[in-house]
Amino acid sequence: MSSTKSTSQKIGFVSLGCPKALVDSEQILTQLRAEGYAISPSYQDADLVVVNTCGFIDSAVEESLDAIGEALAENGKVIVTGCLGAKENGAVVRKAHPQVLAVTGPQALPEVMSAIHTHLPQPHDPYTSLIPPQGVRLTPQHYAYIKISEGCNHRCTFCIIPSMRGDLISRPIHEVMQEAEHLVNAGVKELLIISQDTSAYGVDIKYRTGFWQGRPIKTRLTELAQALGSLGVWVRLHYVYPYPHVDDVIPLMAQGKLLPYLDVPFQHANSRILKSMKRPANAENNLLRIQRWREICPDITLRSTFIVGFPSETEADFEELLEFLQEAQLDRVGCFAYSPVEGAAANALSDAVPDEVKEERRRRFMQVQEAISRKRLIAKIGTTMTVMIDNVIDGQIIARSSADAPEIDGVVYVQQKNFGQLGDLITVKITDSDAHDLFATLVEK
Repeated sequence: MSSTKSTSQKIGFVSLGCPKALVDSEQILTQLRAEGYAISPSYQDADLVVVNTCGFIDSAVEESLDAIGEALAENGKVIVTGCLGAKENGAVVRKAHPQVLAVTGPQALPEVMSAIHTHLPQPHDPYTSLIPPQGVRLTPQHYAYIKISEGCNHRCTFCIIPSMRGDLISRPIHEVMQEAEHLVNAGVKELLIISQDTSAYGVDIKYRTGFWQGRPIKTRLTELAQALGSLGVWVRLHYVYPYPHVDDVIPLMAQGKLLPYLDVPFQHANSRILKSMKRPANAENNLLRIQRWREICPDITLRSTFIVGFPSETEADFEELLEFLQEAQLDRVGCFAYSPVEGAAANALSDAVPDEVKEERRRRFMQVQEAISRKRLIAKIGTTMTVMIDNVIDGQIIARSSADAPEIDGVVYVQQKNFGQLGDLITVKITDSDAHDLFATLVEK
């Protein structure tokens, strides 16, 4: 008597927000695959849809609510998770879309799976429960994000992330390293290390000693960076606050164990504004730190983000920020006009800056930074560098150097076509540049 295996239940998945939310999505997708659910590429073929939301700023809230609405219209059975789900204990989502099946906050894998089990039970099937050790990833096969902690101990007045994701909770270092090893063994060539505050890794557990490959290793950024640097792939650090111990990882960059790249969210340069933001408030020290980092590792690429138009910011405060920008000569910079976020302490501050002034300052800021970026990229013309093939479009190679994080920084356009595979490292000579990108030719070996 013949038998046929039942068709798997299919889950549609929409992932919005930052890389930290992306990792949450990957964990949910991995568990879904582990339990035998299939992932549907369309609303129509899905038996149920999960929407992982962002709720950080108003535009993100609007995008998330629109995505939930679209999923409801196209499918009808929707479970919501993520940061927007944490707002008012889910009331924001339920008020806009009362027909959703369930609402959870971020990092809520057990709650999401419980809701899925309730509305779409899936009998265990050992034939469909097999998943790769590296889990299910939403990134291309040659790079991956690793989230080393959840939450944040800071209480920046413009930010509501601690209210949604809680205080800092560091992952055990053996778990982080095991995940990194699985990814490298699966062919990943670049590991992007993320968290809300990467520098604070291990603070909550007093840098507890763990074990990896039979060796003791402290749960601390320096030791983690050393261990990751031994895996033989690109390792890139994001969201690094400029604490003193960050200086200890710069020599690892100079030695080639980490990419010479540091993503440091300075946010402003005026001490009064930084104090109002509840950020470390000494821009002069930051300039000295930058100078010291460059002395240790001349090739280091520095990325940062800034906010203009924060409540009570004067023209003089803004000019001080522009002076800092000129002094710091940062390689990659993002700038946001301050936007009030529901639930943020900064909403109670007086002397709001008019929207047109905020936008005008943002434009001026980016004009200054664009000139800096152009100058720094022109200096690379004629140099030879190693780049990673990141994409091939119509046969054209698009690569990234150590200075380029995926999707947020520039790229290197290589003239040769149809050469190599995604993730391959190739040597190129830089022939031209613009405000953000480089152009190159392949160096024949």
